[in-house]
Amino acid sequence: MTRPLARAPDKAASGSDAPGGAPPDAGASNALSRDMRRDFSPGLAGLQPAILIFGAAVRPDGTASPTLQLRVAAAARFGEALLVPPLYLPSGAKGLHGEAESTVMARLLREAGVPADRIREEPTGTDTLSSVLALAEMLKDHPGPVWAATSRFHQPRCLLLLRLAGLPARPVPIGGARGAQRWWWRLREVPALPYDALLMLLRRWRQD
Repeated sequence: MTRPLARAPDKAASGSDAPGGAPPDAGASNALSRDMRRDFSPGLAGLQPAILIFGAAVRPDGTASPTLQLRVAAAARFGEALLVPPLYLPSGAKGLHGEAESTVMARLLREAGVPADRIREEPTGTDTLSSVLALAEMLKDHPGPVWAATSRFHQPRCLLLLRLAGLPARPVPIGGARGAQRWWWRLREVPALPYDALLMLLRRWRQD
């Protein structure tokens, strides 16, 4: 069974860049307040936000890894504090262990108090690019604001790909890992970001 999360309004997430977890970032709460204030700019007021949650590993026993739990916790904490209840779209296919990442995340969201009718699973994404493409298709007629919940090291790539796919997403506030662990995960993104961006641009060029 997945480990239950605290209900979103009652407990802040201690976000992390890496699977081991880390103390919460001191600026995460301030960032949450700023982002909630700017969420409903003129033209978006009253529209339902969409919060996209990018998957991470599921453990051999079928439970969510710390990284997966922290991404979902950050999404729920942020989303359930918004003025308009958001739609959650957890994305991730079945990996080596357990159920699909999207299914594990959906369960964590329900355990955090999110109603099932505000959760739409995206169970086909096997990597960041395929998740972005699938999520963009699901949201092609969505008029409201879009937010992306993932680890800090992963945010630049997710946001760039989402914007190239036509979704002007903003990041859900989340804390970060520190020290060598933080830089290890960031360095892994150095080749991945331009590679995925090139693939996305080639895809758009072929469609045009």
